[in-house]
Amino acid sequence: FAPGSTRVRSRVFVLAAVVTLAGCGLFRSEPAEAAPSATSFAPCSPTTGTDVRLVPVAEGLRSPVLLTSPPGDERLFVIEQPGRIRILDASAPAPPIFLDVRRKVETGFGEQGLLGLAFHPDYATNGRFFVNYTASGSGATIVAEYRVSPDDPNVAVPEETRLLTVRQPFMNHNGGHLAFGPDGDLWIGLGDGGAGGDPQGHGQNRETLLGSMVTLDVDAPGEKPKTVAVGLRNPWRYSFDRANGDLWIGDVGQNAWEEISRMPAGTSEVLNFGWNTVEGNHCYAPKKDCDPTGMTPPVLEVARTGRCDSITGGYVYRGQCLPDLVGAYFFGDYCDNWIRSLRLHVDGSATDLQEWTDRLGVKVQGLSSFGEDAAGELYVLSHRDGVVYKMVAR
Repeated sequence: FAPGSTRVRSRVFVLAAVVTLAGCGLFRSEPAEAAPSATSFAPCSPTTGTDVRLVPVAEGLRSPVLLTSPPGDERLFVIEQPGRIRILDASAPAPPIFLDVRRKVETGFGEQGLLGLAFHPDYATNGRFFVNYTASGSGATIVAEYRVSPDDPNVAVPEETRLLTVRQPFMNHNGGHLAFGPDGDLWIGLGDGGAGGDPQGHGQNRETLLGSMVTLDVDAPGEKPKTVAVGLRNPWRYSFDRANGDLWIGDVGQNAWEEISRMPAGTSEVLNFGWNTVEGNHCYAPKKDCDPTGMTPPVLEVARTGRCDSITGGYVYRGQCLPDLVGAYFFGDYCDNWIRSLRLHVDGSATDLQEWTDRLGVKVQGLSSFGEDAAGELYVLSHRDGVVYKMVAR
């Protein structure tokens, strides 16, 4: 899986990398079918302090890559990368399958699959939700609309309406996340198209959607996507701060630097986050002299420490259970499995960088995603072990 961690430069090398990563345990075939389970938790009492831990709330899932909830809905929905969405229901023998699109989804490479899910802001009344997946056969990015069954709130109608199709020249760097912004539009993050080093120059090409953040008005039939940011390599998980609407992006690096980027709420111009002219705050290696004028630097850059580093963007905590963590942005790494947080200084820089990895009682293996429920509480997903953890007071 390791979104964007591979440094391949052609289709031949992509296929070779699959074999290599498989031998190193980073590219994993689908595990045998298990019997997932979920645990219910009573509402919390706000607890001061920062002594927190991770507790499992679901186990036995197949390569989970996202957890989310519809607005105002207490249910938790989890994406299994091979192509299913489950509802975590502790009263059921196994988490019910809400939607199964495995026949439509290409999962031949670790970064492909069912990757994104977002519920319409008015989901409670219109039952509309949206998914992002790589299409079987072509590997193209598909953004499609589905609806919940009018007869059963725990089952989706299997028919889809495709809203966006983007051809992917390579099998990695698909982005895949979806989120509704404060503007009511659907925000879609797309990687640079894959291989290594952005060989086709998508990051700085405004004529393509690859390497961009785009928005789509899903309430206006036939509406075309609008580009709001460029210069992204592989935005792996982004989120809006519930308090102020700022967009936080985890963008996977190439050879030297991972980064956390931010788009302040209300930004009207198209931001350029720099890839592949720059990587983090530095000229990308092949470009010894570059001009970053007009490009938006990251809030934080993280130096790569090994062959596989892959940033996983998270959330600014805005829940009620852990009041002393309110305002802290949590993020992690898929390969090294660390979890950290930062706060935003008044000048827009990162401050109060905290290391949480050894303070949580468990080291999450293959940290594919953070999650947020309708109340703003945080979750962490283990892609390798198929476990969903919740962050709670110790």
